[in-house]
Amino acid sequence: MIATAKCYGAARDGVEIIWEKRSLQAFADRPIEEMTAKYDLMVIDHPHVGDVAEAGLLVAFDTVGRDAELAMLKAQSVGPSHISYEIGGHQWGLAIDAATPVAAFRPDRLTVAPVKWAEVIELARGGDVGIALIPINALMTFLGMAKNLDMLVADNPDRFIADDDGAYVLETLCEIVELIDPRCLTLDPIGIYEWMGRAQNAPAYSPFGYGYTNYSRAGYCAFPLVFADAPGFGDNGPRGTVIGGTGIAVSASSKHCDLAVDYAFWIASAACQSGLFFQSGGQPGNAVAWESDACNAACRGFFINTRATLDSSWIRPRYTGYMGFQDVAGNIIHACLRGEMRIPQTLMALQIAYLESQK
Repeated sequence: MIATAKCYGAARDGVEIIWEKRSLQAFADRPIEEMTAKYDLMVIDHPHVGDVAEAGLLVAFDTVGRDAELAMLKAQSVGPSHISYEIGGHQWGLAIDAATPVAAFRPDRLTVAPVKWAEVIELARGGDVGIALIPINALMTFLGMAKNLDMLVADNPDRFIADDDGAYVLETLCEIVELIDPRCLTLDPIGIYEWMGRAQNAPAYSPFGYGYTNYSRAGYCAFPLVFADAPGFGDNGPRGTVIGGTGIAVSASSKHCDLAVDYAFWIASAACQSGLFFQSGGQPGNAVAWESDACNAACRGFFINTRATLDSSWIRPRYTGYMGFQDVAGNIIHACLRGEMRIPQTLMALQIAYLESQK
């Protein structure tokens, strides 16, 4: 983001874009309404869109007279990245980063990644598996497993998930938690990849974790990782993982709206995404970059190796109130994985939280 800001400003007299960082947890949690009064531009997570769509806090990109560019970006979307920022008939963000839980492995320890969950369990029995399971990632893994199994999740305002379905997923998660290092319950995907990429005696494989190309790039860590499609249950293949990534948004209260919109379209474009954006460490959301031989060569085939998982990923709910549910639900599932809540209690608590979030 800093590199693209410098490049954009250098080509325009008097224009300077300054980015401020926030933590990965704040990216997931911090309400957009707290940022729109202070910032012209924001990098956002798409589930926030439901809370802000009706409030008029963001610029709708379909109202700025750049319909041809918007249609091109939609056509160049990796999986549902672009449409994840569309709600209520408007486009509230432009995808600049595409990510969904995928697998990662140490090529010095494994030749290929497992493709079925049964193979993952066998690896876990040998102590070779690590999974990011802090509350938010525990929830994302739960949701991804359920969708891979064709279960209905949050498709009805009266029910989060059927009891039998939810129990099966929780039992599956609890089974593997018993086989992996307890520290996994304290780590996000970056923590898992830091462990795998920098420690000799680390897990050789992670089945689900939002991908980061830097762990596959030369010189970034002692043991570069290879990313692969997520495993499936039975013959389901890599489908149903929960799309994440990032989008760039413009505050409706910006005093420099035209410039901010122009920068947003440029940074999301195929040229920037496959060039400066990727070269500066970014993980593109544009399919042109994902299909680039140069981009794939620089990160051990990250894009081509995980594309099937991205293209079959699932958009989590975005209704007004969902973000509050996400915070609570992650903690509930985490308590179950820690052995502090039985599965029936967990499912009841999830159902109550789901109903409460819609009031």
